[in-house]
Amino acid sequence: MNSVATAAALSLPISFCRSSKLNYKKGVKVGVFAVFGEGGLVEKTNTWGTLFDVDDPRPRIPQCKGKFLDVNQAFEVARFDIQYCDWRARQDLLTIMILHEKVVEVLNPLARDYKSIGTMKKDLAVLQEDLAQAHKQVHQSEAKVSAALDKLAYMEELVNDRLLQDRSTTESDRSSLTPSTSSSSLDTVKNMLPRKSLNVSGPVPPYDPHLKNFWYPVAFSTDLKDDTMIPIDCFEETWVVFRGKDGKPGCVQNTCAHRACPLHLGSVNEGRIQCPYHGWEYTTAGKCEKMPSTRLLNVKIRSLPCFEQEGMIWIWPGSDPPTANIPSLEPPPGFQIHAEIVMELPVEHGLLLDNLLDLAHAPFTHTSTFAKGWSVPSLVKFLTPTSGLQGYWDPYPIDMEFRPPCMVLSTIGISKPGKLEGQTTQQCSTHLHQLHVCLPSSRQKTRLLYRMSLDFAPILKQVPFMYLLWRHFAEKVLNEDLRLVVGQQERMINGANVWNWPVSYDKLGVRYRLWRDAVERGAKNFPFSKTK
Repeated sequence: MNSVATAAALSLPISFCRSSKLNYKKGVKVGVFAVFGEGGLVEKTNTWGTLFDVDDPRPRIPQCKGKFLDVNQAFEVARFDIQYCDWRARQDLLTIMILHEKVVEVLNPLARDYKSIGTMKKDLAVLQEDLAQAHKQVHQSEAKVSAALDKLAYMEELVNDRLLQDRSTTESDRSSLTPSTSSSSLDTVKNMLPRKSLNVSGPVPPYDPHLKNFWYPVAFSTDLKDDTMIPIDCFEETWVVFRGKDGKPGCVQNTCAHRACPLHLGSVNEGRIQCPYHGWEYTTAGKCEKMPSTRLLNVKIRSLPCFEQEGMIWIWPGSDPPTANIPSLEPPPGFQIHAEIVMELPVEHGLLLDNLLDLAHAPFTHTSTFAKGWSVPSLVKFLTPTSGLQGYWDPYPIDMEFRPPCMVLSTIGISKPGKLEGQTTQQCSTHLHQLHVCLPSSRQKTRLLYRMSLDFAPILKQVPFMYLLWRHFAEKVLNEDLRLVVGQQERMINGANVWNWPVSYDKLGVRYRLWRDAVERGAKNFPFSKTK
């Protein structure tokens, strides 16, 4: 990583504003502040004392003396930059509060007995000038906060993310860069650095066999009764899931060995699936145990390893031996499942995962559902461990995780539908937990399993037909996304790159793409993940 570019991106060293006309004694606690009047110094107790009891961070800022910074130094200076902006904003607020108290004292009817009208006008004129200067300082501080956050976000893209491989700038480029506080230097560095991108364009290629070597959830246990079956497509192959005589689920090829009739059109008899054409019956292992009207032959159709855990049916479609462990998808403790919904969507599962792993689109896309009324923040960040496939959104109280190979889990802090409270999920009293499973049915179709859980309002589980309301809401949210993702897919097939210009809030989606690329390349160790 280029240290020079990092330093220049921060626009260092930091420039500080001149202090306002009001001076504060160093080391004095601001819990009590003074107001001057005709009667002398009057102490006013400020109930917000702790808000202003913050030390000036400038003496602790590391001195660079014109030298280029390494990565750690750059982050340290960035931290002090934010601390200074916070301190400066507190001083601006304190200035306005003191001036406000002074105005109140000047206009106090009791003070008019000791002041002439001319004196009051003169005092008010001075205070008006001071207030104008204070408000100007507030606007300057706002601009500095915005600039500091922009610099930090760009530095995060350069240094902390390391999502994509950067090509180093030339030595001549390095020698020409110097730290600067101007915004133009930041733009210059951005233009000089090579643009990073992923290439996800053109028709979806056939699925790589390596991507099949995972356990995939394909159905909810509640949907698979003893006498029912569930047809599914997985990696462009047709299968059917049903329960055997022992009640355990099985998954077999959805094609009769006799005349290639779809088996899901038949029925389940005594733990065997019966073909509707000539009555041939198959076990969950794929063995044909009954052939009416003919001699029994040794016939078997393909079957997949199938397992049931925590209310879900899993299959292993790959050629490698199945791993022993199946990941847990249960909601966190304290949550109750309120809805389990299955949908077939006309998009490739990678595009759908890209959409689910992105929350920055919510205030623009979901304006009639859960994000109705959300404000548009000036900066959206996704904060995550260096090697993780999970993290949390800022400024939204939402935790999110991509769990290989195709699952997204999220916890949202909510107060009421369409509203958010708090900056983190820990600050919220009620939560919505969601599970999205994006099973790759084909190169342009996804089987979506959606599970919704709540840690409040358990009585809703007792309301008749409540699941219909949940399904209606889920479909409404998905339709807001689908019209965009379907359009993406059409353009992608025609050659457009849907990951042409990733930015900082695309972090989790980019990491998913890098993880998937490593899997398809047959890498032994997958990036950002402990899964092998």
